[in-house]
Amino acid sequence: MLSIASRFLLALAVAALAGGAAAQDKKDFQPQIGQQGKDVIWVPTPDEIVERMLRMAQTTANDYVMDLGAGDGRIAIAAAKKFGARSTGIEYNPDMVRLAQRNAEKEGVAGKAKFMQADIFATDFSQATVLTMYLLPNLNLKLRPTILAMKPGTRVVSHSFNMEDWQPDETSSLDGRNAYLWIVPANVGGGWKAALNNQSYELSFDQRYQKIEGTIRLGALSAGLREPQLSGFSIRFAYVDNAGTRHQFTGRVTGVRMEGSVRSDDGKEARWSAEKK
Repeated sequence: MLSIASRFLLALAVAALAGGAAAQDKKDFQPQIGQQGKDVIWVPTPDEIVERMLRMAQTTANDYVMDLGAGDGRIAIAAAKKFGARSTGIEYNPDMVRLAQRNAEKEGVAGKAKFMQADIFATDFSQATVLTMYLLPNLNLKLRPTILAMKPGTRVVSHSFNMEDWQPDETSSLDGRNAYLWIVPANVGGGWKAALNNQSYELSFDQRYQKIEGTIRLGALSAGLREPQLSGFSIRFAYVDNAGTRHQFTGRVTGVRMEGSVRSDDGKEARWSAEKK
């Protein structure tokens, strides 16, 4: 009959073996396509689509890429390895997080590609300059208000699913798979007080996502803006004055201020600025 001490040592040994087996199971974990996650099933993005997504976003070493629903980490790893970017993958499944970390180590980018176990709807990803995702349409829509509140100019790329009436700035198709790019637009809707060559005037914009229309008012003249365009924080538009001269404005939006240059068909150039009312 075993003594109490022997029984205790035996119990410790069994527990150690069980713990070792559990640790080995975690290390050997391999995901299965179609396995259930918190909000989606896991289906990996093909490597060629991963690269296309990052190229659509014009990813560089100066970017901070955040991948929502990182899975095995392939997007964050590619951002670090092929583009030199700093990256973070957000993944709810802790087994997937550990797998992604191991994959990053194998690819030699563990110092640049990080992974965190978290809920994408309870995580701050506002510091990203490039945001990637392969989620379901309803999840894209749920995230849309948060994405639209990100810094203007942030590039957002989604595999397969769009954001309904927020039309993408670009759609790419590769081997029958779609990837969508949006550039988070600045908020320019409403009225602006502007100045050009010591002359005061007013601008007014109607905005729906990155699509804008507008008018310019100078004294008694109110003219529609021609070819208005908004891309992130960059804005451009033109108007034709009473002499028939076209004036082309380009500028940058920074919060409640915009400024830039204007070039006229008569060859004149000047600076302009505006502040939101």
